[in-house]
Amino acid sequence: MPIYFQSKDIVLPGDLLAEGDYKAGTGTFKEDSKIYSAVIGLFEIRGKILRVISLEGTYIPRPNDVVIGKIVDVSPTNWKVEIRAPYLANLPAANYFEKPIDPLKEDIRRHLNVGDIIVAKIVSFNRTQDPLLTTKERGLGKLRGGRIIEMACTKIPRLIGRKGSMVNMIKEETGCRIVVGQNGRVWVSCKKPEYEELIEKVIRKIELEAHTSGLTDRVRELIRREKERLEK
Repeated sequence: MPIYFQSKDIVLPGDLLAEGDYKAGTGTFKEDSKIYSAVIGLFEIRGKILRVISLEGTYIPRPNDVVIGKIVDVSPTNWKVEIRAPYLANLPAANYFEKPIDPLKEDIRRHLNVGDIIVAKIVSFNRTQDPLLTTKERGLGKLRGGRIIEMACTKIPRLIGRKGSMVNMIKEETGCRIVVGQNGRVWVSCKKPEYEELIEKVIRKIELEAHTSGLTDRVRELIRREKERLEK
């Protein structure tokens, strides 16, 4: 009863996953004794049940990506971080602190705890190991205040623009601090809360019109028009 993929492999619609006495779970279908994938997704084996977790619109980690994540669990030497991916990422204490610590004396929750938001870089990722993060580079670490806006990760390059042209224009026009994660999260901190709402409106426009030309000029016009309205 052969299985043609391993757990955590990414499969495509129509891929033959296995033959034999298996059950078709979520994201799969069975024809005779063969089970196929119905979606693009992450293959998973649970005993006799085969399933595919859909990855449409889901972030797939890549080394050197900068991501914005949320701390969801803490151990004496490691944080678990949710990064909008099918896998939780690991941030070891050694990849956060500048100097080695003694886990028996240092409670790392004093530095990062469940619910905290961080910006980090992916060091490595493969099928056998969950994404490994670091914050030991300039511009990385804990994010305080502001708000998180989520968008389709496939539209992030359009938000950034060529050589940062789009996001830099938004920063200049609004005076806001903006951090963009490749995983489709954007952290925004503005002196005026209504400007954070304005940037969310801008992001939704970019999502809808990412495929069109002249978008930067239209976004600039939107920002200036909304600023004028807010300042009346």
